Amino acid sequence: DQMRWLLEIWNAALKTRQQGADVRAVTVWALLGSFDWNCLVTECRGYYEPGPFDVRGPAPRPTALATLMRELASKRPLSNPVLQGEGWWRRPGRFLCKPVATRTAVADIAVRSQFKSNPVQPILISGASGTLGSSFKRICEKRNLACHVLTRQEMDITDPASVEAAIVRFKPWAIVNAGGYVRVDEAEGDVDRCMRENTLGPTVLALASIRHALRFMTFSSDLVFDGARQQPYVESDATNPLGVYGRSKLEAEQRVLDADPQALVIRTSAFFGPWDQHNFVTQALNALDLGLPFQAARDVTVSPTYVPDLVNVSLDLLIDRERGIWHLTNGEALSWAELARRACAAAGVSSDSLQEVSIEDCGYAARRPGYSAMSSERGLLLPSLDDALKRYVEAVQERANGVSLGHEHAGEAAHYAR
Repeated sequence: DQMRWLLEIWNAALKTRQQGADVRAVTVWALLGSFDWNCLVTECRGYYEPGPFDVRGPAPRPTALATLMRELASKRPLSNPVLQGEGWWRRPGRFLCKPVATRTAVADIAVRSQFKSNPVQPILISGASGTLGSSFKRICEKRNLACHVLTRQEMDITDPASVEAAIVRFKPWAIVNAGGYVRVDEAEGDVDRCMRENTLGPTVLALASIRHALRFMTFSSDLVFDGARQQPYVESDATNPLGVYGRSKLEAEQRVLDADPQALVIRTSAFFGPWDQHNFVTQALNALDLGLPFQAARDVTVSPTYVPDLVNVSLDLLIDRERGIWHLTNGEALSWAELARRACAAAGVSSDSLQEVSIEDCGYAARRPGYSAMSSERGLLLPSLDDALKRYVEAVQERANGVSLGHEHAGEAAHYAR
């Protein structure tokens, strides 16, 4: 939307100058970004919004807005497909009620045809039935990013012919692999399927993307590490997976980047979000709110990740044409038991029935690292965990329309499952 705004204002400035106004320049956002603009700088919330450069890493990182600046200033063709969509100020959803146009209206409130592009190139997203795929669909719609979230029947990522057919049919500008084999323990006895879905599939997508000059993004895991480091892992740290699932993800990283050096690989971990009932935080709160016993490991340290934040920032990096491996989490190292307590505090739920246990007592078939928390040497891009938990609770309460947190699907929440 920053780019859509800049393009509209730039075109308006050119038109105004052609009509005789002495227009010399267009200001492009805050060059190095801004803090707390979402509340008009009336509170210190710590929200950072990049401008043409993102300064959250060791050096200012050019964003897609910087590329657009160069293209406009040099009169080059505009290259970013997201410009095919309309900005939020042009979308009907911004109105609480239908606006009434009058002759004296200062601004044109109608959607103007000059900002439409037909056809609009979509993003192809695999994994329609999963948490990540459905979250991408929801957030792409909110951001007015055209997308198609495909089931395995619509695009089998392990079948090159199926992938080719989907690309020819939908003509995307990018592919996001949000699917795959997710059952960590079952992978130990289902090696071939795990490797096929988690390693072969992303490799097929990467090869197709480089062949068609498409952007490609896929997801990896904290389980590529063995836990020996005992401090947050960054992107360049040595990997050494302990189980089949982690090995499938590591081999996928290597093969994808060998096939397509422009690909974007996101390592993340410990999902929680407001839109499914199967993540750890939701299960913990569902059980504990009813006073049911709930077990959580006290000796496994992870970095929790709020799914809406993950999806939004992943899309930002894809639009920015970033590549290579990025670590995206909400940036705090804590145990599963500590996460359950923090979630209870945020939701106002008692944690009295929380049972802190050893990882050995959980009875997992797959070995897990005792420490797999992640940080980043490229930039910490997600908000804080406390802020994410606060927004999670608000989102769940809004979705429940006043129903007390946890009174739905409580029966499936009485055990700890990762």
